[in-house]
Amino acid sequence: MAEFLHNLMFGIFPYVALAVLAVGSVIRYDREPYSWRAGSSQLLRRRQLMWGSVLFHVGVLVIFLGHLGGLLTPIALFDAVGISHGAKQVLAIVAGGIAGVMAIIGATLLIHRRFFDPRIRAASSFSDNMVILLLWLQLALGLATIPLSAGHLDGSEMVKFMSWAQGIFTFQGDAASHITGVHPIFKAHLSLGLLILFLFPFTRLVHMLSAPVRYLWRPGYQIVRTRKDLKHG
Repeated sequence: MAEFLHNLMFGIFPYVALAVLAVGSVIRYDREPYSWRAGSSQLLRRRQLMWGSVLFHVGVLVIFLGHLGGLLTPIALFDAVGISHGAKQVLAIVAGGIAGVMAIIGATLLIHRRFFDPRIRAASSFSDNMVILLLWLQLALGLATIPLSAGHLDGSEMVKFMSWAQGIFTFQGDAASHITGVHPIFKAHLSLGLLILFLFPFTRLVHMLSAPVRYLWRPGYQIVRTRKDLKHG
């Protein structure tokens, strides 16, 4: 039974989560384009919002890019350029640890602001509250894996996760077997990450996909009209 649940969570559910992420995001953008945003409450507790938002977003961006590059870059490529698994493990611990601390401090400030300011709490939806709590928990689990990773500075544990992630994206049927014996905290971290991907299209997280690419080719000037122009216009 334990083996079945393991294969279900880490061999099948990743495809379900990624499919829901892709299809659900497209459907939401098509059917509810005006909901494709993060609700703003910037007029309330602006200083706390600024610090919390900057720390959280910078930390999460570093973590996301680090996970994306670290897990999906072919192992043979690291070997070819002479980057050892141990060096990669140390870099992940140091960079990921700093970014994780930044992000969880920022998330804590945002949670405090959202739950302890009556006006913000009243304007927050269940989805808003749920997603920030899930992200805080995911960051906490990620930080909890650092002492465990520090016990495997040869990079052997990281290779297991790289093999799993690359196995999923190359449709290997036995991908889940690569992480069978890893610590439960790692499994909890992966499971919650997959759940967040599954819930992604139904939350405010979709605004992450709205990169302002159009600003790259917009004119370098803006037309500004004065109040006098508006009266005569």
